[in-house]
Amino acid sequence: MTIRTAEIKRITKETQITLNIGLDGSGINTIKTPIPFLNHMLEQVSKHGLIDIELDAKGDIEIDAHHTVEDCGIVLGQAIAKALGDKRGITRYGSSYIPLDEALSRVVIDLSGRPGLIYNVTYPRARVGDFDIDLLKEFFQALSNHCLATIHIDSLRGDNSHHIAETIFKAFGRALRVAVLLDTKIIDIPSTKGSL
Repeated sequence: MTIRTAEIKRITKETQITLNIGLDGSGINTIKTPIPFLNHMLEQVSKHGLIDIELDAKGDIEIDAHHTVEDCGIVLGQAIAKALGDKRGITRYGSSYIPLDEALSRVVIDLSGRPGLIYNVTYPRARVGDFDIDLLKEFFQALSNHCLATIHIDSLRGDNSHHIAETIFKAFGRALRVAVLLDTKIIDIPSTKGSL
């Protein structure tokens, strides 16, 4: 079996990020950003998506966490796209519902080659600790744009902003895990167009 991996480096005046992923991993991760809540969310993607992630990110958080969060989404999207190659034999679609206490979220992914984010999420609080919860949409928008994937994210219920966010990241990991799976019955690229 081919092990699908990718390494992405992004160096700008705002961030310095190195990311290694293994799509056929077991959920091993070393995630180091200056934003503890983001680390916690990305650990959920790794663990529940069975994707190995090694991420080292530094950013201008003295200004705001925005650049670092968005750029982590960019590099994760780029890494997934690179690791998938021409997408031959992948399942392509994935979905997952994940609960956490009172919260329930659904994520549906199509590795279509067409970026699009539909994000139907309302949080009861604007911050989790000192983390601006609005930045999660920026993360997924960047990821969708650079992974070239259509992603639907719906929070179906929840009273706790941390719980809602965590269900989204867990559901994203599980949906991605299904979408990237290699299916032995799919011998070509899963599209009537012949490309994704």
